[in-house]
Amino acid sequence: MEQVNPFLQAVDQRLIRQASEFDPKIVPYAKSALNGGGKHLRPTLVALAGDAVGKVGDAHITAAVIIEMVHLATLVHDDVMDEAEIRRGQLTIAANWGNEIAVLFGDCLFAQALKLASGFPTMDVCRAVATATNTVCTGEILQTQHRRHFELSWREYFRVIEMKTAELFTLSCDLAAFLSDAKAEQRMALRQFGAAFGTAYQVYDDCVDLFGSETAAGKSLGTDLAKGKLTWPVLLAWERADAGERARLEHLIQNWRPENLAAVNKFLERYETLEPSLAVIAKYLELARRALKTLPESGGRAGLFGLADFLAQQTGVLTVSS
Repeated sequence: MEQVNPFLQAVDQRLIRQASEFDPKIVPYAKSALNGGGKHLRPTLVALAGDAVGKVGDAHITAAVIIEMVHLATLVHDDVMDEAEIRRGQLTIAANWGNEIAVLFGDCLFAQALKLASGFPTMDVCRAVATATNTVCTGEILQTQHRRHFELSWREYFRVIEMKTAELFTLSCDLAAFLSDAKAEQRMALRQFGAAFGTAYQVYDDCVDLFGSETAAGKSLGTDLAKGKLTWPVLLAWERADAGERARLEHLIQNWRPENLAAVNKFLERYETLEPSLAVIAKYLELARRALKTLPESGGRAGLFGLADFLAQQTGVLTVSS
């Protein structure tokens, strides 16, 4: 990410300036949300994808700001649904000002992102952002509908994460290519990279909640299970268990308490779910790398390969703790 640090700093500065675009009464909420924290994955993808097929300019910064605002809006709403109190080391908007304010301000962030998108000379950008936002929200709804649904199919699990997470990764790469005047086949390759990398990232994030450490993750573990979100390792353990063990696993999650995490970890270890989970991540990262091979050599292309390699490296710290 070092090569795009100036780009990311420009995105941060413009995000902070966006706070003043809101009504003065809600500027405190905007400053809290648009504080420049986080991993900057989506803006990084915009910068690297744009550089992989052409030049990166001011339009790319605006696109990155738009996508990051959509992402931040989903986080504000997620914190309401998850009853989260801390986000990026500070109180969430919901914890600070209440759920009603948080829901409405999340809506404001979505609207502001679309307002920015409408400023482009072509409606293609606004249409792409609106479509992706619809897909992300639909994915979140489907995930909520599937809580504690142990018979969830693999296909449906991946459909949900492709919608709720990978979609914004895909949009980041796609808009960057569009703004760099990429050829159609280059744009498609970058879309494929974003979709595959985003899916790998979400499976990894699901695994961190079970196989990570609280120190490395920077958050409490087992939060997905606390809300009944069934992720790949848990679904795999349930599928491999007999009827009696399935019933016990279901009971642990349906009657969740923090101390249940140790018992769930024993299930994950007994049914050897870590290695297959890592294999899934590796599979999607390989699909992501394969998509890049059709692109010309450039710093952006090398940076995208580097992101895939870094995520693969991060999986090495995941372990089953009983």
